[in-house]
Amino acid sequence: MRRRVVVTGIGWVTPLGADIETVWKRVLAGESGVGYITHFDASNFPTRIAAEVRDWDVSDVGENPDDWKYQGRHTHFAVGAAKKAMADSGVLDSPLDPTRFGVYTGSGEGQQDFDRFTQMMVAALEDGGLNLAKFTRKGLEILHPIAELEQEPNMPAGHLAGLFGAEGPNVNCLTACAASSQAIGEATDIIRRGEADVMLSGGTHTMIHPFGVTGFSLLTALSTRNDEPTKASRPFDRQRDGFVLGEGAGFVVLEELDRARRRGAKIYGEIVGYGSTADAFRITDTHPEGRGAISCIRMALRDAGLDRVDYINAHGTSTAVNDKVETLAIKRVFGDEAYKIPVSSTKSMMGHLIAAAGATELILCLLAIRDRVLPPTINYETPDPECDLDYVPNVAREARCDYVLSNSFGFGGQNITLIAGRFSG
Repeated sequence: MRRRVVVTGIGWVTPLGADIETVWKRVLAGESGVGYITHFDASNFPTRIAAEVRDWDVSDVGENPDDWKYQGRHTHFAVGAAKKAMADSGVLDSPLDPTRFGVYTGSGEGQQDFDRFTQMMVAALEDGGLNLAKFTRKGLEILHPIAELEQEPNMPAGHLAGLFGAEGPNVNCLTACAASSQAIGEATDIIRRGEADVMLSGGTHTMIHPFGVTGFSLLTALSTRNDEPTKASRPFDRQRDGFVLGEGAGFVVLEELDRARRRGAKIYGEIVGYGSTADAFRITDTHPEGRGAISCIRMALRDAGLDRVDYINAHGTSTAVNDKVETLAIKRVFGDEAYKIPVSSTKSMMGHLIAAAGATELILCLLAIRDRVLPPTINYETPDPECDLDYVPNVAREARCDYVLSNSFGFGGQNITLIAGRFSG
């Protein structure tokens, strides 16, 4: 029999705050973390809004900010969320073979140094072209080597291993919006197979910088509801016009069940199902019939030995295509039962944390199991005939919640489904 895997610690840094209980209360109250972009001057961008992490730095978890001055925001967020999760779990308070303790992250790239890049471009412009030698000389003059290295998406995983003495498997995946869910699924399988006893897993990302906002604007993927920031993210609503960028990190401590029992650990829930598929269709579009999403959800249900769940935390980006196709996929998998399963998108409040989205949403699912209450989809005002499920509109709802399903679908056609269950001994 494969080994069972439970969650014994959770932590996050989000646009709604960094304390688990405070953020959970704000989510259940339907509060929005979306506002105007302050990280850079976005006044000339089509989209001028995002869900930023505000008034937070690594001193919140006892770190000296000066020690992390060359690391990017994604690493700062990872350190904050991971230290909270590790402290919550108490996993290091009992003996742990460091070679049986690993890290698996779904981390995005670091924040790009747009200001220095533009200085290099200006210095290199010559006769209508680009003088590469001048570009390089200016870069050698003004770029900091450590800061450049820290832009690599694998760096947070390395820092976390060093912080906690994790000498086991150390992996990062970057499958866009599915990354941290994939990291948690793969970390679960590592423990199931007996290759580790404890895994720290989750994701971290920020794309709230000129390159990130420019790229998504060119894809026409972002909401341009600039006059109403808190109402811009409106998954499944007929008036949705794109997603809202968020940033932050979410991490969980995954532990082999017998080890967790021996040390009397608090258990938030059990990871019972994991599905991973690809659309094999287009880089920027999901398959219009949802074939990848359908097979992914079915794979996770088979893995869990279930044919029904009590709640679905949707990928629910607030884009026209995603919400329609995800709705279709849920109906294809569950048939008429789909209309009886509550579905909500917490991106309506936190925005889309890209690589970190899945991990933060799984934590919300675990809290829903704990408290038997479902988070709402806020800004749901105008029903869409093509999105006709129960989206827990605008107000949180008390409900039976023993098995929850969390979807994460990424650019490039990556699909991940996680299923968490109430721990029953």
